[in-house]
Amino acid sequence: MIPLRRIFVTGLAALAAAACTPLQVFEAVNPPEQGVVRVASASYGAGLRQGLDVYAPAKSTRPLPVVVFFYGGSWDSGDRAEYAFAGEAIASKGFLVAVPDYRLYPEVRFPAFLDDGAAAIRWVRDNAARLGGDPARILLAGHSAGAYNAAMLALDGRYLRRAGVDPAVIRGVAGLSGPYDFLPLDDPTTIKVFGDAPDKPATQPVRFARAGMPAFLATGDTDTTVEPRHTAALSARLREAGSLVTERVYRGLDHADTLLALSVLLRRKAPVLKDMTEFLAQQAAARPVVAAAEPKLRRPRPAPPPAQPDATGTLPEGPPASARPAPSAEPPVGEEFRGTF
Repeated sequence: MIPLRRIFVTGLAALAAAACTPLQVFEAVNPPEQGVVRVASASYGAGLRQGLDVYAPAKSTRPLPVVVFFYGGSWDSGDRAEYAFAGEAIASKGFLVAVPDYRLYPEVRFPAFLDDGAAAIRWVRDNAARLGGDPARILLAGHSAGAYNAAMLALDGRYLRRAGVDPAVIRGVAGLSGPYDFLPLDDPTTIKVFGDAPDKPATQPVRFARAGMPAFLATGDTDTTVEPRHTAALSARLREAGSLVTERVYRGLDHADTLLALSVLLRRKAPVLKDMTEFLAQQAAARPVVAAAEPKLRRPRPAPPPAQPDATGTLPEGPPASARPAPSAEPPVGEEFRGTF
């Protein structure tokens, strides 16, 4: 009998030979999420990259809270089809989930992809009810560059207002391994995407920290692509402003792991999906918080050092995190996933 691991590796090699992207390979081998269906695939704008897919539990008898999930890719790559596993995973926990594409560099630079995100949220608000969702309970989430998009759209209301959406409709935000505080621009990716912005502080999520925006912010302690200091900086600013924050630093996880841990295949690596969706469900069920006025831009301050988990992975002010699971027989994630926002 041929070992399952050999079949898995052989399948990966065949897909790689077919010129699939790393995430397409991952989607092909990741087991499907049970009890979840794609309920819509639509355009929210006229552009080729202005489309989205919507996922929902196969059986639901009540309007569901809505999550708009933005994927990463350094603002210059990505396709929503490659992130179906993330949309399905979140939907399996009782949400209607939209995963939008958005325009990328070099077609656009900051802030066009945020305007696309706001337009996608407007489409979700207008169509959620017919798809089984509650348009009054929208939450934003994302990974890496997508976490940046989610945070900016949640905290700086100008983009939603420009799209005709009341920012108060956003009940909370979740960011996985996001870059939130990267001035001065000293990386080729951020220089090309944000370098033309006339007001550089207005590109930074930490500048818009305010009361009334509950946030789940998580990272891995071995992330060298977007260092944990970004999560620590935004968490500190939001707490200072009066927002509820749940901060997690997952031991042994790197930049890609916080995303891939949402999948069926790698979910045992860390309780990212459980922690994030429980937080989002709590915010969806809570009474809306009256947001304070959005802050004026202020001079940058040094970011605080990232929170350090103790031996159990628990941050000083958070509830206990699950202990790191024992190593499994799952094949390691390839290096192709590393090194992008």
